[in-house]
Amino acid sequence: MTTEVLPRTTRQQAVATVVQVVLLAALSAGAGLGPVGWLAAVAFTAGLCGLLTSAARRAGASTLGPADLVTLARAVLVGGVTALVADGLYSGDTAVVPLVVTATVALVLDAVDGQVARRSGTVSAPGARFDMEVDAFLVLVLSVQVAALLGPWVLAIGVMRYAFVAASWIAPWMRAPLPTRYSAKVVAALQGIVLVVAASEIPPYPLAVALVLSALALLVWSFGRDVVWLWRRG
Repeated sequence: MTTEVLPRTTRQQAVATVVQVVLLAALSAGAGLGPVGWLAAVAFTAGLCGLLTSAARRAGASTLGPADLVTLARAVLVGGVTALVADGLYSGDTAVVPLVVTATVALVLDAVDGQVARRSGTVSAPGARFDMEVDAFLVLVLSVQVAALLGPWVLAIGVMRYAFVAASWIAPWMRAPLPTRYSAKVVAALQGIVLVVAASEIPPYPLAVALVLSALALLVWSFGRDVVWLWRRG
């Protein structure tokens, strides 16, 4: 994020809100998205704008950089996924194809924002945190959808990152910066991919369970390794 005036960040968020509404309207027309989905997406968008405004103020940033705008576009797609999952849970009939397509585009764009940040020289800690939070929320929402298909144990994938953050409030030694590990990035990316595959309802039940269990095991290993590293450092 770059530093200038706050209003431009506000305008960027306003444009994203309009795009979110357009996406929801398209999902209503093409996938029968109902009022529960709209309410979920509105709550998500309001929370997103509030957190972004707060983060921009803390960082003294007035405008979102190119990579942040890509992440913001991903966040709009995550809002669409949130709407579809919430609506499907309420109605009992999830629009699977729109859900899978929207989530897949959001995952693909996850490989774009980091490259844009590096090539434009706009890498920043707030931008990286924004990207991480969007990733985490997408995985959480997808885990809710897949939990409805395979069982509540799938939610462990979605809540693990939030549990790690909550634990760091109690144990200060867990707040130390972690070393960058390629394996951790691969494991994190794999969660979204596996959850989308399972949410597509294409794999037979035993295969879907095996895939999601494998992803969960890798996630436990990745977080466990980080906790051990932090404990030794602490």
